[in-house]
Amino acid sequence: MSYPTYLNPNDPLPLPRFFEQDPKLPDGLIAISDSMNPKRLIEAYQKGIFPWPSEDHPILWWFTSPRMTLRPEDMIIQRSLKKKIQKVLVNPDWEIKIDHSFETVIHSCANSPRQGQDGTWITPEIQKNYIALHHQGIAHSIETWYQDELVGGLYGINLGRMFYGESMFMKTADASKIALAALCAKAIQSRIALIDCQQETSHLKSLGAKLMDKSSFLDAIEQLVTEPSPNWCFNKEVLAYWL
Repeated sequence: MSYPTYLNPNDPLPLPRFFEQDPKLPDGLIAISDSMNPKRLIEAYQKGIFPWPSEDHPILWWFTSPRMTLRPEDMIIQRSLKKKIQKVLVNPDWEIKIDHSFETVIHSCANSPRQGQDGTWITPEIQKNYIALHHQGIAHSIETWYQDELVGGLYGINLGRMFYGESMFMKTADASKIALAALCAKAIQSRIALIDCQQETSHLKSLGAKLMDKSSFLDAIEQLVTEPSPNWCFNKEVLAYWL
């Protein structure tokens, strides 16, 4: 059997373990639907699938393999970033906030220019559904603030001991890296074993992300998503892990 499957509203997403790529279609495209909802998104992440839509098109569901992932303890903290973390820890003008301005973070990610991309995949429908997941305590934002201004951050999905990174933005140098460093330190503290990065990029490689084969990725998430989710309360002091 080959995919993608065209989904009716009540149809389950395919199981990626049995995915057979149609060579005539984009690599990783596993299903298509006319719409999405929070329940569908949770099902997708539990199976390692993520949406990647565009304006005026159906929702495209993807399972990329091999998968770019980051083990939190493997994050690479370059000397310059370590110095910046030291400054953040001692300067009260810098703060790390969790879920303080989720909607602003996702809007900022949507409006951030991406090299080699026109427009954004973070469509109004994506924003609406992830904001709904945020209200359910499933989607989270890690935010870097300087002098009471949001200057960078990221957002993603937490299921059990798994975090699915979605997007990040920055308005000042290293602000998104600081948010990621805080996320990884919190993940280590909370036994979150893996951060899904979805796409292979040189930027993610420079931060310590590596490719994981299909079976290993699916084995990991099938176990991790069933475990209890952590408490998402922390502040910038968590960054001291990297010093």
